[in-house]
Amino acid sequence: MNTVAFVWADQLASYRFTPEHPLNPRRLLLTVELLQRLGLVGTERAPIVRPRAATVAEIAAVHDVAYIEAVRAASVDPVQRARYATYGLGSEDVPVVAGMHDAAALVCGATLTAAEWVMSGRAARAFSISGGLHHARRAEAAGFCVYNDLAITIRWLQRNYGCRVMYIDVDAHHGDGVQWLCYDDPAVLTVSFHESGAFLFPGTGFIDELGDGDGYGYSVNVPLDVHTEDGSFLESFAALVPELAAQYRPDVILLQAGCDAHVLDPLTHLRCTTGFYERITRMTCGLADRYCDGRLIVTGGGGYACYTVVPRAWTLVWGALRGLEPEDQLPVDWCRSLRLESGQDIPCTLRDPADAFPAPPRRAEVEENNRRTVAAVRQQVLPLVSGWGLAF
Repeated sequence: MNTVAFVWADQLASYRFTPEHPLNPRRLLLTVELLQRLGLVGTERAPIVRPRAATVAEIAAVHDVAYIEAVRAASVDPVQRARYATYGLGSEDVPVVAGMHDAAALVCGATLTAAEWVMSGRAARAFSISGGLHHARRAEAAGFCVYNDLAITIRWLQRNYGCRVMYIDVDAHHGDGVQWLCYDDPAVLTVSFHESGAFLFPGTGFIDELGDGDGYGYSVNVPLDVHTEDGSFLESFAALVPELAAQYRPDVILLQAGCDAHVLDPLTHLRCTTGFYERITRMTCGLADRYCDGRLIVTGGGGYACYTVVPRAWTLVWGALRGLEPEDQLPVDWCRSLRLESGQDIPCTLRDPADAFPAPPRRAEVEENNRRTVAAVRQQVLPLVSGWGLAF
C-alpha cells in the first residue's frame, strides 16, 4: 500500500488551556507513545511528518482579521480577559492562555501539512491527530476550539486544487463550526453524525439544517439518540454516506474522527466501543479509494477519556488507514504505567470485548429512532442530489 503520513511534533501538545481542562494534550502524547511501542509509525511507509504553522493569511481565509488579532493580543496579555469576551475568549470552554495563537496556528498547520502530503501525492492518506477543532466560528472561539483547522484546510484545498470536498464528522458533538463556515458553498458537502443537539453541546445539527443559497442541500446532519451503540451508528452511516459520496463524487474526503462517542467518555451519552473507530475508518477509506483515488485526510477531535479510550481508539484509526489489523494485546508495562499515572483501570486490549459494557437502556427504541432519523434525512436530501452535479 502507498505511504500514509502521520503528522506530529511534540510542540502540538502545547495546545492546552488549564490543567483541569477536559481537552488534555496528554491524550495525544499517549497515542503517539503507543503507536511507537507497537511499531506502527516511523517507517518508510508510515513516516512521522513534522508540521508547519499556518500563516495568518491562511487562517484569515476562514476567520475575521479582527478575531485573529484578538487571539494574538490575548496570547501576549492573557490577564485582560474582559477585552476578549466578545470573541468567545476567556470562557470556561476556551480560557485565555499565553501563546494560544501560536499553539492554535500549529494545529491548523498540522492539518494543512496532512493535506499537502495527500494532494502532492507523497501520501495516499494522512492523519493529523491534533486537529479536528470543529467548533470555532468566523469570529468566535467555542467548544475548546480557537481556530477551525478543518475549515481552513477545506479553503486551502479549494484555493490550491479546486477541490470538491466531502467532510465527514463522527465526533459525538455536531461539527457546527465547519457547517456554518461552509453553509452556502456547494463545493463542500458536510455530513455530521452526532449525539442529538437536544441533549448535547452545541445544541445544533438537526436535520433541517440543509445549507443556504447555492449551498442548499450540501449540509447533512444525522442527530443520533442517546445510548447509540456501534451497530446502530454504523447502520446509520452505511444507509446514507455511500450514496451521498456516489452522487457528490468528491475529489478528497476529510474525516473528523473524534472519539468521544465512546461509552466511557465523560462528556457525552453515546455507547460506542473502540472497534467502532476502526470500522468507520475502513468504510471511509473504501469511499476514498472508490471516488477520490484514495485521497483521505483524517484528524482527531473530541475524546475526553484520556487514558482509557483515546490512545486505543486512535491507534485503531491509524491501523485502518494503513490497511493493518493490529493485534489486540497491548504492552503490559505500558498499561501498568498508565494505571500508576491515572489511578484508573486501563484496558490492555485495543478493541473492547463484546461483553465489556452492560446493555444500554432502550436499545430497541434507540435503534428504531435512529432508523427513523436516517429515513427522514434521506427523504429531505436525496431529492436534492440530482442537482449536485450541476454546480460543477
